[in-house]
Amino acid sequence: MPNILIIDDDTAFCQMLQKFLAKKGYDVVAGFSAPDGKREFNAQNFDVILTDLRLPDYDGIQLLSDIKSSNPSTAVIVMTGYAEVGSAVQAMKKGAFDYISKPFTPENIVAIIEKAIKNKDNPTYRANPVENDSISQKDIGPNTQSTSENTVKGTSTASKQLEEYVMLVAPTDMSVLITGESGTGKEVTARAIHDNSNRKNFNFVAVDCGSIPKELAASEFFGHIKGSFTGAVEDKIGNFEAANGGTLFLDEVGNLSYENQIQLLRALQERKIKRVGATKEIKVDVRIITATNEDLLVAVENGLFREDLYHRLNEFLIHIPSLEDRFEDLQLFAEHFLIKSNNNLNKKVQGFSEEVWEAFRRYHWPGNLRELQNVVKRAVLLTTSDEVQSDALPKEVLQPGQSSSATLHKFSKSEFEKEQIIKALQKTNYNKSKAAKLLQVTRKTLYNRINHYNLDL
Repeated sequence: MPNILIIDDDTAFCQMLQKFLAKKGYDVVAGFSAPDGKREFNAQNFDVILTDLRLPDYDGIQLLSDIKSSNPSTAVIVMTGYAEVGSAVQAMKKGAFDYISKPFTPENIVAIIEKAIKNKDNPTYRANPVENDSISQKDIGPNTQSTSENTVKGTSTASKQLEEYVMLVAPTDMSVLITGESGTGKEVTARAIHDNSNRKNFNFVAVDCGSIPKELAASEFFGHIKGSFTGAVEDKIGNFEAANGGTLFLDEVGNLSYENQIQLLRALQERKIKRVGATKEIKVDVRIITATNEDLLVAVENGLFREDLYHRLNEFLIHIPSLEDRFEDLQLFAEHFLIKSNNNLNKKVQGFSEEVWEAFRRYHWPGNLRELQNVVKRAVLLTTSDEVQSDALPKEVLQPGQSSSATLHKFSKSEFEKEQIIKALQKTNYNKSKAAKLLQVTRKTLYNRINHYNLDL
């Protein structure tokens, strides 16, 4: 019977986890402090040790080192809070098998424990291997807080709902339509759906529909045979064939021409495609995920997008919240991008100064997560000290809306946003569609913010 040691100062949580794992057939011992845990693992060998990184009486990373020194073959799984990405990455470098963020589901922790036990005879094995003592966010496995290389799970209500929707729809074969402002991470969400689906062992193929000329769309989607048109110098596999068995992600699907929409609809209905110039049909099994920052219903009403295709694509709708709508996650995202930037640029910047945090909190972030990532990466590149200072930030972040520093301190975030909405409406003669474009938000978001601030316009 595999034996497990749990080290956590949260007595109630520790006892609950102990009882759950005991019911699963494990021999479980609990230690409610680092000294308790050290006595236990020095007295006997454990197959797996679950330890909280944040202990009041001992450094969690040092405890990990103590465990590995006592018995290198013991698989250590560290438990972290949402905002402890940096500590978890450090733990992985020090030899942790894996890490999992609280709160976690019983199924997730059991899956990690079983994987650890399965590989306990290979002491150099890690769920997320580290090469040359260098780790990036993409090395962190799917059972932890990272959904992909480019984002982490937030703790805000909006982020939690997004995660719930992803986990709900992922195991199905439903077509998913993802909406949201530019830069919110629509492709990241699509990948998260794929990675948590039954198709995860097959290809995820991403296509930017806005970059495909309509004359070449059929070839891109379905492929072509040599000589079928000028420039077709060899046979080519299309996106549908490449994604067969997996997921095809069509970004900015609203940019497809009407003719291309018809071709796409036919492929989805028949689950068969025909390469350009070929006579033989090919069966394909592909899950479709699409994304847009446009209002496709308006496009349908205006005759620019087929209604039957819209309903075919929109079996399940997921709206990605803007960074504003999950503003309480700002620090978590910024720290995650700091880790990524350090790895990409081979830097060792430790954090942000208080002045930088103040600027981050004041700024509107119209470019959402993409803009935040770019700002952080630029700042890390310019930083020569341990902390990012305000002089490493671009002017628009330090002085949003060209406001003076006195004005910046005067207005809260909500007051600043309200002022920007009023200015945009005045500048566009109260044309809400034009104002939304000026603010780089959707019309729906603008209407919601107008109602939120009770603007009588």
